[in-house]
Amino acid sequence: MADPRARRAGVLLISGALLANLAFAGLSVVFGYPDVLQRPPAGVLRDFAAQPVAIGGLFALLALGAGLIGPAAFDLARVAGPGRWSRWALGLGVAASAVQVAGLLRWPLLVPSLAAAASAPGATAAEVTAAADRFALLNLVAGQLVGESLGYVLTAGWTAATVLALGRALPAWSRVAGLACVPPILAGLLVPLGWEPADLVNFAGYILWSLWLLALGALLLAGRVGPGAVSGSRGRADN
Repeated sequence: MADPRARRAGVLLISGALLANLAFAGLSVVFGYPDVLQRPPAGVLRDFAAQPVAIGGLFALLALGAGLIGPAAFDLARVAGPGRWSRWALGLGVAASAVQVAGLLRWPLLVPSLAAAASAPGATAAEVTAAADRFALLNLVAGQLVGESLGYVLTAGWTAATVLALGRALPAWSRVAGLACVPPILAGLLVPLGWEPADLVNFAGYILWSLWLLALGALLLAGRVGPGAVSGSRGRADN
C-alpha cells in the first residue's frame, strides 16, 4: 500500500495537471489564449471584457492547477527523505508554484477593472490608452518576467531536483522523461529574444511535463514510489 504522503502527492500532481490542462484548453477556445497576447493591449482588454467571468474563472482554475504543485513538492520531499536534492526540490517546487499563481491571478483580480475601463461606452481615447498601458506593464512584470520567465527556471529546476531526489526509486523511463522536460521548458526563455521555434518547443515541453506529472502521480498512487523504494537510492542521489 502506498505511503499516505505518496498518495497525497499523487493526487495533487494528477489533479494539478488535469486542472491546468483543462483550463488552458478552455482559455484557448473562449479567449484565444495565448495567441491573444500578440494583439495590441487595448484589443486584449476588449476581448476580456466580452466574457470576464468565464475568462477570469478559467485563469483562476489555471492558477489552482499550478498552485497544487507547491503542496505536492512538500509531500514528495518527505517521501524522498532527507538530502540535498530533497531540500532543493522542496524549495524550488514551492517557489515555482508561488510565482505561477502570482502571475496568473492578475487576470481574475486586476485585469477586470482595466478591461472595464478600456471598454466602457463613454471611455475617452486617453482613458483607453491609460488602461492599455497599465495592462501592458502588468503583463510584462507579472506575466512575462514573474509568471513565465521565472516560472520556467523554477519549474525546470524543481523537475530536475525531484528526479535526483527520488533517484532509482523512479523507473528509468520516468527519470529520462522528467529530465527530458527540462530543456524545452527552459526554451521559453528564448521567446523574448526572437528565436521563432521557442514557443512551439516550450509548448511541447509543457505537454511532456504534464504527461510526466500524470505518470508520476500514478506511480505514487500505486505505491511504486515511497520511503521503502527511495531508501536504497538516497545515498547515491545525495553523493
